[in-house]
Amino acid sequence: MENYSIIIFLLAIMLGLTALAEKIKLSYPILLIVAGIGIGFIPAMPEVEIDPEVIFLIFLPPLLYDAAFNISFNTFKTHLSTISSLAIGLVFLTATGIAVIVHYMVPGMSWPLSFVLGSILAATDAVAAISITKGLGLSHTTTTILEGESLVNDASALVAYRFAVAAVTGSAFVFWKASLEFLLLMAGGFIIGMAMGRILAFILKKVHDSNIITISFMLLMPFVTYRVAEELSVSGVIAVVVLGLSISGFSKKIFPEELKNESKTIWDIIIFLLNGLIFILIGLEFPYIARSIDHDKIWLYVGYALIITVVALLLRMARVFLQKVNLERAFLQNRGRVSKEALLSFEESVIISWSGMRGIVSLAIAIGLPATLEDGSPFPHRNVIIFISVVVVLFTLIGQGLTLPWIVKKLKASAVTV
Repeated sequence: MENYSIIIFLLAIMLGLTALAEKIKLSYPILLIVAGIGIGFIPAMPEVEIDPEVIFLIFLPPLLYDAAFNISFNTFKTHLSTISSLAIGLVFLTATGIAVIVHYMVPGMSWPLSFVLGSILAATDAVAAISITKGLGLSHTTTTILEGESLVNDASALVAYRFAVAAVTGSAFVFWKASLEFLLLMAGGFIIGMAMGRILAFILKKVHDSNIITISFMLLMPFVTYRVAEELSVSGVIAVVVLGLSISGFSKKIFPEELKNESKTIWDIIIFLLNGLIFILIGLEFPYIARSIDHDKIWLYVGYALIITVVALLLRMARVFLQKVNLERAFLQNRGRVSKEALLSFEESVIISWSGMRGIVSLAIAIGLPATLEDGSPFPHRNVIIFISVVVVLFTLIGQGLTLPWIVKKLKASAVTV
């Protein structure tokens, strides 16, 4: 079965299972992941290799662009402090926390290898959280914070991962150099995003009378922007996010209602198909990765993954509630920088904490680990790192994913009672 036949087969399975999920009132990402695991264990099923470059170039740009395009910029700005604390501060805190646990828990894991695993699992996937909680009536604040976090934290995690892998290969880690490179990557991505946004806005002014051409340019530009940024060695993630934010405001001014509706319909279909493929591919990868692990140690590594999942969740809860307290303190002290709208309620803090699921970016980073070092020797514990990463992703998506809707409903019910 050739690759395109497999994709068609997976798309057909995805559509059928999504329809079933709506019938039985179950979040479709959970059903797709479980189905992917089951399909992967079919003996006649050929191995489907996920190319990390394909994930970053084909999946990431449209998903990031769509999220940035539809996010409320005013709400984003109101909660910028919370979003930045989660998307930057929490990413490095989580990477460090996981690294400490892994170094002392998993035999043979040096500090650099521990930080590699920590950076792989540092970024959360709001696509999964929003997909799972769709229809549950999350507050606009919660949705904006989750989406805003996901727009930036991928870039933070990729930077942490790059430095950790460099340390494994023997390169010296210098904190001030790493910090400067991080700032340059972010600033460069911002500049590229702004420039490409201006170019796209200029083009759209000229062609906006033709709906097909306008929508086609809007579909193409996220991929072009990501590629240009990466070729210039700056953050493609930040570039695409800035592009989406800039075009969002521009489109509201000049696009007629008919064009907005037509564009939204096309984007909704594309994002739906990409999301579905992502979830089923995550499940599909598990059986192949499990076969690379010593069967006597599989359950031991599953146990390690469970502990890492709990640690990451506790760190996230601690950071979110610390942010809640800091915002309230700043508001009460009348510092002027914190408005009442920026405060977090208890319910919002719990939901944001529990929505810290890992997803396709963590999976792509893990699978993208180099097979060998610069001297040609095998990358140490590569299979173990990938296996633990995939299991953590599954634990968060299935475990937190199944319980998150229940938590949301309970919190909403208790709020009504009070």
